[in-house]
Amino acid sequence: MRIRHPKDFLTGVMFVFFGAAAMALSSGLTIGGAAKMGPGYFPLVLGGFMVVLGSVILLRGIAGAQGSPGWPILQLKPVAIILVAVVLFSQILKPLGLLLSTAVLVVLASRASHEFRWKEALLNAAALTAIVLVVFVYFLDFQMPVWPSFLSGRL
Repeated sequence: MRIRHPKDFLTGVMFVFFGAAAMALSSGLTIGGAAKMGPGYFPLVLGGFMVVLGSVILLRGIAGAQGSPGWPILQLKPVAIILVAVVLFSQILKPLGLLLSTAVLVVLASRASHEFRWKEALLNAAALTAIVLVVFVYFLDFQMPVWPSFLSGRL
């Protein structure tokens, strides 16, 4: 067996793994049915879809028409930057508020790309911050400080 598209093969393996894990972890929950769903219904169905999709991608990686250039190299720097951005977001959310924390998260996570540009990162941060404000604060009524504590008078 020759793996012709290593990226597709590894992506398929990842999808199958996470789908099977979701299905296994949901097995202890009440599944229910489509009309009356239990807490395990969504993870089971989503996990099943992930296993099917992953199997198709995995098979495409094995049975592809022509090969691709070698196995991908894991880039640790972008992964580390994304992880730091998420952890930093969780730590600065309360003191800096949702808007500023989201902007910091987006700009810092954008630094993980080798195509990073300040103008695009700031525009992206502004757009995503606006979306977060509308969705979480106005539509979902998420109880989260929106503004930094030093501006809202709550220290």
